[in-house]
Amino acid sequence: MIHRILVIAAWAVLIFIVHASISPIADRPHLPGSTLLQHLAAFGALGVLFCLAYPRHTPLVCLIVLGSALALEIMQVLTPDRHGRVRDAIEKLSGGAAGILVGRALLHFEQARRWFQK
Repeated sequence: MIHRILVIAAWAVLIFIVHASISPIADRPHLPGSTLLQHLAAFGALGVLFCLAYPRHTPLVCLIVLGSALALEIMQVLTPDRHGRVRDAIEKLSGGAAGILVGRALLHFEQARRWFQK
């Protein structure tokens, strides 16, 4: 049951990020705080969720999380009222990588906890 919730949450967060990234600027959700924090938090959460949802598929998780960060910045270049920037891509990649590392650490500690309980 928890696995299903993690899978749904991971894909829902990705869909939200895609919407926020490529929708017209007027339709973009406006959140308090800096865009740096927004990029780090969004892709960090995405990385953690995908790691936990697909624990045996780390290369695929990296491809989805980091690939979406790059793809969305490229797509913003093609959108008339948006702009893709290298700085934004680096922020998103950093957040995604940090989220993947946190997700892998959580999985490692959970596995270690189970091993010690035997």
